[in-house]
Amino acid sequence: MNLVYGVKDRPPFGKTLLFSLQQMLAILAATIAVPAIVGNGMSQSAALFGAGVGTLVYQLFTKFKSPVFLGSSFAFLGSMFAAFAGAVSMEAGYAGLILGAAFAGLVYVVLALIVKMAGVKWINRLMPPVVIGPTVAIIGLSLAGNAIGNSFGFGSPLGDGYTLNWGTLVNLICAIATLLCVVFCSVKGKKMMKQIPFIIGILFGYLCALVFTLIGKAAGNASLAILDFSAFSRMQWTPDFTFLKAFQGAKELTAQYVVTIAVAYVPVAFVVFAEHIADHKNLSSIIGADLLEDPGLHRTLLGDGVGSIAGAFFGGCPNTTYGESVGCVAISGNASVVTITMTAVICIIASFFGPFVTFLSTIPTCVMGGVCITLYGFIAVSGLKMLQPVDLNDNRNLFTASTILIAGIGGMSIHIGSVTLTEVACALLLGILVNVLFNNPSQKAK
Repeated sequence: MNLVYGVKDRPPFGKTLLFSLQQMLAILAATIAVPAIVGNGMSQSAALFGAGVGTLVYQLFTKFKSPVFLGSSFAFLGSMFAAFAGAVSMEAGYAGLILGAAFAGLVYVVLALIVKMAGVKWINRLMPPVVIGPTVAIIGLSLAGNAIGNSFGFGSPLGDGYTLNWGTLVNLICAIATLLCVVFCSVKGKKMMKQIPFIIGILFGYLCALVFTLIGKAAGNASLAILDFSAFSRMQWTPDFTFLKAFQGAKELTAQYVVTIAVAYVPVAFVVFAEHIADHKNLSSIIGADLLEDPGLHRTLLGDGVGSIAGAFFGGCPNTTYGESVGCVAISGNASVVTITMTAVICIIASFFGPFVTFLSTIPTCVMGGVCITLYGFIAVSGLKMLQPVDLNDNRNLFTASTILIAGIGGMSIHIGSVTLTEVACALLLGILVNVLFNNPSQKAK
């Protein structure tokens, strides 16, 4: 696709600052949501700090050639719950979080060594465009319910539909206003407006929410007041780093607990490995360079793995490459690694300014829902675009692609103890199986 700024380009400082803020807004909601969901006193500011550090680590390992941000991974939620559930104390649970991230990182190191020795051609044969394209689409489609749920003001999708009342109606209006503003800026905007559609869209959506909130307070209708500033009353001024508590609990670790942590984290790392490849294939198609070849899949794996350990060391949350970041790169046309690097630095600095982080957390769920409709939708469409060179008149290709799409959209996820094989992982594995069994020799990765 046509990029305004390539990977090696350096936009002017002022523009880079705006682009970095936009990247941070794109990844913020998910990054700070993970510690909020896990609870147990986990710090959102520390998670933001850890994401920034993890991204810098990733950039170092990939020689600053891969423009993507690493944020808190939702895939490890079950593992993190297991770390606290099996611990004799909260401090031991924090030690378990770091230990678990180390186990997951070790898996990445082993996989990186295998890839380094065996190369990536086997991956391209195992996952040609007919497999990886629908899988990338599923990454976006599997998040569609979250985007719509957020648009109605809920933190997660509801399977039985949404009852329209004043609260849901106002949330939906703000979400649609945000969506239309982002699309307008991206399609009709001139110059800079076209490159920062998310910043403008979020500000516009926030303004709409503020208007409804003021009307609601004046009219005594609480359902219209969708802006919640109560977060300032429980604001954290500085990050509460994970390792500070983990050191206190390290002496309480037992052999049985260590095994429990390994079982909770290691299988999930293999699941995230599949999504790692899909993300980097998608990003490669956007920037026009194969990241699996240069800087190499072994380097992206090492960056992701060590970045996860760094993220957990500071914030408790293992990190992973973010589809929201990839979508932001594609829609804004800015693939500059300088932007990603500055985003990481801003996240680290911002984590020490409680009022700023708290203000960002007050961005209404519905506003982020409007933004995520565009981000997740773009991921889905970019995956489908990968199918363009594939001959779908060949039934072997047709069935491979359709199997992945139906398995992913249908929500084929499997729970094995504390490990969850996500829709993306299940769809990818099933697609690989169909493709291998009925492989079309002419279908080679290009």
